[in-house]
Amino acid sequence: MQKLRRILALLGVIILVGMYVVTLVFALSSSPNANNMLMASIVCTVIIPCLLYGMILITRVLDNRKLSDKDKTTESNTPSAKDKKKNDKG
Repeated sequence: MQKLRRILALLGVIILVGMYVVTLVFALSSSPNANNMLMASIVCTVIIPCLLYGMILITRVLDNRKLSDKDKTTESNTPSAKDKKKNDKG
């Protein structure tokens, strides 16, 4: 899981640097569509980090849920105090 996180983080950094370069190129170009492409590029430089942050949060929640599920299964396999009392009586 750590390797996947590192790969995704590196991919995010590459995408962000690429978006900054593309934004600079669009800002300096004199194409008729340069203004629209510049606005789209600026929006992406804001949205992509937000999406990456959201993905990181989701992976944390899912990892914690997996850990808590493992804890619950180990607790359900061990007899509780009530189960021991029932077995002693019956």
